[in-house]
Amino acid sequence: MTVQPGWYPDPAEPTTQRYWDGDGWIGAPLPVDAEPPAGPPPAEPEPAPVSGPSGATDTGPTSPAAPSPPAGPFGAPPAGPFGAPPGTPPYGPPPGWNPHAGPPPGWNPYAGPPPGWHPSWTPPPRPHGMALAPLSARLVARLIDISIVFLLNVVVNGWFVWRFVQEIEPLSQELSRRWLNGEASTANLPQASPQADGLQVVILLIAVALWFAYEVPSVANSGQTLGKRLMGIKVVPVTETEQLGFGRSFRRWNMLGLPVFLWSCCGIGFLIQLLDCGLAVFDRPLRQTLHDKRAMTVVVQLPRRTVPPHAPGSPAGPTGSPTDRPGGTES
Repeated sequence: MTVQPGWYPDPAEPTTQRYWDGDGWIGAPLPVDAEPPAGPPPAEPEPAPVSGPSGATDTGPTSPAAPSPPAGPFGAPPAGPFGAPPGTPPYGPPPGWNPHAGPPPGWNPYAGPPPGWHPSWTPPPRPHGMALAPLSARLVARLIDISIVFLLNVVVNGWFVWRFVQEIEPLSQELSRRWLNGEASTANLPQASPQADGLQVVILLIAVALWFAYEVPSVANSGQTLGKRLMGIKVVPVTETEQLGFGRSFRRWNMLGLPVFLWSCCGIGFLIQLLDCGLAVFDRPLRQTLHDKRAMTVVVQLPRRTVPPHAPGSPAGPTGSPTDRPGGTES
């Protein structure tokens, strides 16, 4: 297996990207978030020789000759590490390095792939220059959002749930009695009142409406719900750079929210939602769920904010004394 030619992050300098022609790295590096050209980089022009006063070509200031490397077998200079040109610094692979895990630390990017390295490693995708969100962070964010929607249902939907339980109480009590007595018969069971069916529909409608009102507008405007904001992750389009918008946010949500209406059908709705979210574990390379694929979105990890250190003699930041903070007073 060979790595296809293209632009990839430089293993020796992750903040830059270079062009891999199938045999080695060529051309000057570019910033990792820059838009590279469609093909290989243009060849760098050689510096033009400068003529000196006497008409001879001036090649620049003379410097002492570099010591030649020791001769190898048959008088040839020894090759550098990983097939590099002679005289390359010996950046050998560290002890215990697994050649299937990617380039080793200190690998010379100009020397080509090291011996024994199977080029199955490919640079991880970075949509819009940001890393993909970890699955653990996405799971915790979803659990936070579910907890918030559940509390909203307790407040808004609580009375309807209480009335529904009262309507089906005779049926549930009879089923419990027969189960405890070991009776398998379902004949002559008391019927739930017609009002129970209406209450069930109202409960599901309110639950879906609350979930819609909580998630769709916030994701449309900022790409974040409260859970995603707390976990430092965000929903972004796969290709575009603008915000999602209401239409795309709704398409993303309805694949996950509308199956709530099928919860009463032997749990089919919950199974659909579980399979939808579980796809992110197996999907490569963007770890998309079904609702991500429908809306052409991806979840990324926001970069952490770093507080620049204060210069000597400058006022202290929030960690300083109370008198150093704006509006602070000494107690």
